[in-house]
Amino acid sequence: MTDKQHTDPHGEDPWDRFGWFMATVWLLFLFYPLSEVLTTGSALGRTLATVGVAAFALVYVHGFRALHKGSVPPARIAAIHLPLLVLLICAVGLHIGPGALGMGAFVVSFAMFTLTFVPRMTVLVVAAAVCLLVPWVNGTLRDDFFYTLIVVLVGAITAVIRAVGDRDDEYRALRNELVIADERDRVARDVHDVLGHSLTAVTVKAELAERLVDIDPDRAKAELAAIRSLTREALGEVRATVSGLRIARLGEELDRARSALSDTGIAVDVRGAPDTVDPRHRMVAAWVLREAVTNVIRHSRGRHCTIELRSGTLRVVDDGAGLGGGTEGNGLRGARDRVRAAGGDIRLGAGPGGRGTEVEVVFG
Repeated sequence: MTDKQHTDPHGEDPWDRFGWFMATVWLLFLFYPLSEVLTTGSALGRTLATVGVAAFALVYVHGFRALHKGSVPPARIAAIHLPLLVLLICAVGLHIGPGALGMGAFVVSFAMFTLTFVPRMTVLVVAAAVCLLVPWVNGTLRDDFFYTLIVVLVGAITAVIRAVGDRDDEYRALRNELVIADERDRVARDVHDVLGHSLTAVTVKAELAERLVDIDPDRAKAELAAIRSLTREALGEVRATVSGLRIARLGEELDRARSALSDTGIAVDVRGAPDTVDPRHRMVAAWVLREAVTNVIRHSRGRHCTIELRSGTLRVVDDGAGLGGGTEGNGLRGARDRVRAAGGDIRLGAGPGGRGTEVEVVFG
């Protein structure tokens, strides 16, 4: 209820847009000082005091509207509106005396929603003291003591409401920070997966083209053309990833895996087809396949790789050097996060017979 950042009107919480209107409901309690105004003193005095009560109501509502719009700092709103409210109470009080003290509850309420803790508590204490002092000086303390009770009660209720509102604002801010952090992690993970695979494939093809440039120029030109195509594709994927549009397709990733492994001189054996994998898990399986094949090409130094696809399982096995006590890299951590988010489990260990590496993903 203080420093809120409002969103587009079509997506904004109606309470944030029209919550100020609730402040007008309490203006019904101005009926009591107004009734006293209309039955006290001369016609001119009644007219002026009535204008004072009306002006008090307008200032009060205007202040809450400005507060809920959020375009002006609450402290500035309080600095303008609170003195006006106090002056209008004094003006009405000149006509009806202690009966105007009931309007002090509105001042306390307004202070609770616009000031920080120490100033608003100060306003509450001062208002309660005035509501005691004025009747005591006039000798009507026994009859008017209830004004003090009203001010204290209103102060306590609005203080609780303000505290709840502040906690809600903190929750919203924290939730927004978590959303931003999750999005940042997603972009970092996706860019790593896209660039890791693409740059590995480009490196392999560049090395192949370098070997072929003298013995088979036509083949070398073909590899250079493939490199150009890969770099353009990688650039498009990075752009799509940053905009949140990147979707990994299992069939495409399988074709890329075959090509990349073959270019490296690693024989590949594919068991099963992308269509056998549960459609709910194909996108995650595609990301894991990309990361697993990238690691085979980079680190395994193996000669053979097996890719197995089943309804709820993906396995990538190589006959290379194995894990060798290496630490888990960013790619594998990103794959693990994706699989867990999809309700699955990823297992990393030695291949059959203790040779190579096996990555297995099991979806529940």
